[in-house]
Parts: sequence; C-alpha cells; structure tokens
Amino acid sequence: MTYAIVRPDQTLAAALQQRIDTKTKPLGALGRLESLAKQIGLIQQTVAPELRRPHMLVFAGDHGAAKAGVSAYPQDVTWQMVENFLAGGAAINVFARQMGMDLSVVDAGVAHDFGTRPGLIDAKIAPGTANYLETPAMDAAQRDAAIARGRELARTLASQGCNVIGFGEMGIGNTAAASLLTHCLTCAELDVVIGRGTGLDDAGLARKRELLSRAVTRGGRLSEPLAALAEYGGFEIAMMAGAMLGGAEAGMLLLIDGFIVTSALLVAYSLAPAILDYCVFAHRSDEAGHRVQLAHLNVEPLVQLDLRLGEGTGAALVYPLVQAAVNFLNQMASFESAGVAGKA
Repeated sequence: MTYAIVRPDQTLAAALQQRIDTKTKPLGALGRLESLAKQIGLIQQTVAPELRRPHMLVFAGDHGAAKAGVSAYPQDVTWQMVENFLAGGAAINVFARQMGMDLSVVDAGVAHDFGTRPGLIDAKIAPGTANYLETPAMDAAQRDAAIARGRELARTLASQGCNVIGFGEMGIGNTAAASLLTHCLTCAELDVVIGRGTGLDDAGLARKRELLSRAVTRGGRLSEPLAALAEYGGFEIAMMAGAMLGGAEAGMLLLIDGFIVTSALLVAYSLAPAILDYCVFAHRSDEAGHRVQLAHLNVEPLVQLDLRLGEGTGAALVYPLVQAAVNFLNQMASFESAGVAGKA
C-alpha cells in the first residue's frame, strides 16, 4: 500500500510568519499558539485558515488477549462503554458537546452486536482479534481491510466538508497492544512501555508484564509496522492508523490523543513519515509508554493534565487551543491596522 501524503508546501511559511509577527504583541508572545497557527496555515495553504465541521472518531474493538488478564476490567466493558457513548454519557460525549464537535463511534471489531444505531458506524472486521499469546492477533487480510476502512472513513468526512479529525478509542486490553506496538516500533524495552492501563495493582502489573513478555517470545520483536500490527494490534488501532493516513492524504488536521492513539500513529508514521506535519499532539498521557512514543517522534504535546482515560478526551479538550490559534491569526489586529507603534 502506498499513501499520497506529502509535506505541505513551505512557500507560504514566510508570509504566515510575517502575519503572525505583525500582530499587536511582542514577537513570540503567544508561544506555542504561534507555531500551531503557522502549522495549520501551511496544511491548508492559506494565511487565513478555517476549521470546518470538526469531528471526533472513537474507534472500538476487542482483544483476544484481554481474557488472559492483561486488563483490570472484563472484556464486556468494551461493548458496555460503546453503549455509554451512544447514550451520550461518557466523558468524550461531554467534552465533544462542549467543544461543538461531532462525534461518531466506529465499531471496528467489538464482540457484540449493536444493530443499526444513530452515531454508530458499523465497520466490524471480526468480533475481536485473536489471542496474541497463542497466535497473531489478525491475519494480513483483516489488517489491510481495517486500514482501508479507516482510510475510507476519513475521506468520507473530508468529502462532507470536515477538515479536523480528533481520534479516540475504546477496547479492553488495548494498552497492552499499544505497549507491544511501541516496543516493536521504537527502541524502548518492553518493561519501560508497560503501564497500569485501566488501573492494575502491583500484582496485576507484574502479570501484565509476564504475559506481554510471553507474547514477544512467541511472536518476536517485529520492526516492520504492518507485521507488528498484525501480530499484536487491535482492529480499532489498525482502523485508526488507516483513518490517520486517509486524513493526511485529504489535507486534514489530525488531533492525536494519548497512548493507544499514538500507537496507531506509530504505525502510520512508519508507513508515511510526512504524516507528522498534519498532527497536533494533544497531551502527554500519564501512561509511561506515551512519553516514549512522543520522544521517538520528537514531538511536544500542547498540554499535560495527567490524563489516562483515552476515548479521545485529550484531543477534544485541546480543540479550543486550536481554535484560538486560528482565531488570533484571522482576527487579531496588526500594529498597522490598529495604529499601534511597533518595537523601536
């Protein structure tokens, strides 16, 4: 598979910087908002960017290894939380409503039949992955179908006028899958990227480490991204990676949440490094492996709120900062227009 993702043309960079620097403020006084405004202008190739129809996509999938004890919660929580999303009762629902963002839940591979529901996109590849302690989580055909479906979802949103996607996820056991992918696709050792997930105690964390070590002994430390994804990933992670790739191909801004979402980005980045130019990293998760991921990508998130919920909550929470970056670029007076004397 090839992806038509190119770095944004830098020709406009000087004009954008000039527009930012001549606003009624000292040079650089708006800090990270200035670089964010410039990034969005380059993505959209205009000195007057717009944010249109922002959309949160929450990808859900079950993991075969969850029943082996890699999570503190039973696997049924995946479909129960999807029901909570559809009822509007989860944190991501609250935050998306507050930020004026549309929200869709994508059933990438939950072991439950939801039927046809408003707000639910049925993209189920299978009712959960296989148990990677015993066999690869998915075969190549399933992996490729998940990536292709995610790519299609992003392109559909783009065709409807959306140019900002926030990424979230739900899947009991998916911090374990994210740890394995991070171990494979960065230089970090396995123990460094394994955290407590949904709240494992010390005994549970030790068991999780033992199980994931067993998985790597069986499947190997695979550096090729598609091979690693098939071996240890989840359908929600694979579909997210595809949606990220499709969104970048369509010139969309990608709001990247925490540890699991960034594991999907590691796959997408390994396939198409230019995708980083389209990404805004929302926050630094309280999950230890997320720091490893961010360091590997050499990126800095906008905020640190000690979040470890997932669901895309961090991506939604930083959307007002993205709006602020665009709004100051478009609406703030320049020294000339305001009749204010510039620096001597």
